[in-house]
Amino acid sequence: MEKTKVIPIFFAVDDGYIPFLAVALSSLIENSSKEYHYSIKILYTDIKEENKKKISKYEKENVNIEFVDLNYYIEEVKDKLYTRDYYSKTTYFRLFIPNLYPQYNKALYLDSDIVILGDIAELYNTQIENNLVAAAPDDVIQSQKVFQDYAEKVVGVAHYNKYFNAGILLMNLDEFRKFNFQDKFLYLLETIKFTVAQDQDYLNRLCKGKVKIIEKTWNRMPIAVNDIKEEDIKIIHYNLAYKPWHFEDILYKEYFWKYAKKTEFFNEINKIKNEYTEEERFKDMEQYKNLKDLAQKEADCVGDDRKYAKEEGKYKKYFKYINLKDIKGKNHQELEQKAQERLNVLERIENLERNGIFDVDVEEDPPTIPLEAENVDYFRNKGKNKLKNKLANKMGEIFLRNILKEEKLIVRQVNGIENLKEVKTGAMVTCNHFNPFDSFAIETVFKKAGLSKKKKLYKVIREGNYTNFPGLYGFFFRNCDTLPLSSNTSTMIKFVKAVETILNNGDYILIYPEQSMWWNYRKPKPLKNGAYKLAAKNNVPIIPIFITMQDSSKTGEDGFPIQEYIVNIEKPIYPNKDLSERENVEKMKSENFEIWKNVYERFYKIPLKYNTVQNEENKEAINE
Repeated sequence: MEKTKVIPIFFAVDDGYIPFLAVALSSLIENSSKEYHYSIKILYTDIKEENKKKISKYEKENVNIEFVDLNYYIEEVKDKLYTRDYYSKTTYFRLFIPNLYPQYNKALYLDSDIVILGDIAELYNTQIENNLVAAAPDDVIQSQKVFQDYAEKVVGVAHYNKYFNAGILLMNLDEFRKFNFQDKFLYLLETIKFTVAQDQDYLNRLCKGKVKIIEKTWNRMPIAVNDIKEEDIKIIHYNLAYKPWHFEDILYKEYFWKYAKKTEFFNEINKIKNEYTEEERFKDMEQYKNLKDLAQKEADCVGDDRKYAKEEGKYKKYFKYINLKDIKGKNHQELEQKAQERLNVLERIENLERNGIFDVDVEEDPPTIPLEAENVDYFRNKGKNKLKNKLANKMGEIFLRNILKEEKLIVRQVNGIENLKEVKTGAMVTCNHFNPFDSFAIETVFKKAGLSKKKKLYKVIREGNYTNFPGLYGFFFRNCDTLPLSSNTSTMIKFVKAVETILNNGDYILIYPEQSMWWNYRKPKPLKNGAYKLAAKNNVPIIPIFITMQDSSKTGEDGFPIQEYIVNIEKPIYPNKDLSERENVEKMKSENFEIWKNVYERFYKIPLKYNTVQNEENKEAINE
């Protein structure tokens, strides 16, 4: 008797998608054939045991389900896996299947936001020849010219109708391995960042010319295009914002609810729909609009215009990159002026780096007025100062909420938050300095760690920011738990005593040991001794934080992409009681820099290297 044919089927989910995976499995199993054995592998990094047990109940005589933990496998590459909006890192897992399962010649990969109306074995039996994948054209790409242009100009497919959706894939694993696909994918990931459809863009780029296009009936999205009969549909794919568990008027919703009712998650899914707010629905629609805008921007900025290029020592103006619609209240002339100011800052940074000068600010700050000891109340003990401090902190919280809501500050990820919470004493918190808002990123993390109820976070600031900075920011600088430095000796004695008191009270002090702010500069700069002297003198640890960043899809008022921050909180560095204060300063500073360097190289996947010219004759006065 001929053995039953095994069909390997892969899903990739996290806990949030378990209810919808159940719907997909329910439909798959109901339409399966007893002639085949369906071997289902669920790739994950974070699923609760109780959810595994619930999904495992779907096993039958010819259907087995296995959960495959990929934490160990993606550890080395997880920082490269760019995500945006509703995407998660699970979307990349399909790309690792060929190397994970060398025993299979081919396999199916299925997204979990689907309903299957035919026997999936029919798709598996598609003749794929020597192509890498068999897949259907992406309905969204086919329906909008902006996406068509993006597919051809940016991703580089020969014609937009060859651009496939990667949510339903028949993968020729033998050919993937011969093609050395995983290594090529990781290389491409380091050299090109596709921001619209992420892993799907990479797949289309790498599989170009080796794709078998199949009928749309195997990947039908809820888009009103009458190019196939409804009775012919084999799989409905509720892609992007087309979720019947979020919206009422989704095409083909009845098929989803038919199978949802057959799962134990029906009430949970119904609750998700009933509690989904209009604000969340609006945000979903905005994300789709933003996706179109991003595709337009990328398609308009191919070639050299996609990077900030230099020509004869000067930065090019390439305002094609800037989407004027993103920047309300700015005419083209105002925008061009702001963008040029930023380009000038970048050029000053480059000149400073070339000359090995790292401790000079590049922004035009107000002139410094010396801070006299009698003019600073570090603890805001006086009645009027106490009131201002309370008001400033309250206003600061509102300001922080607003810039987070408006995405002027985007903290995409926080790594190592436990390292911030584990220190029970006072501590010096060090961080790289590249934006006026980076201290707000630390404030956000401080609150997220639950420390704001039991500790205070003080911020060391420049003298001029305290004495002579105008407007709202100046009010914050003078009143929001700040510790201004001073060129006055008496004031600095008062500063050192205040630091001692704060650390003895178990509070944290944020300090920038690079001693300069360079806008959006990604490398760690050489460190000064101050932070480490204060830590060693008061026998407290350094908590090293290094913020890495990447372009978001949002455009700032200067026309440049707003950065998404990844806050990396590393293990505390403690003073060694057997060393002198001076030895501890050197030890802690050296360890701090090495930690930052490692985070930089691990995230950006390049060695730390400064573009410094050593020739003394090339050194020049930059800061004019």
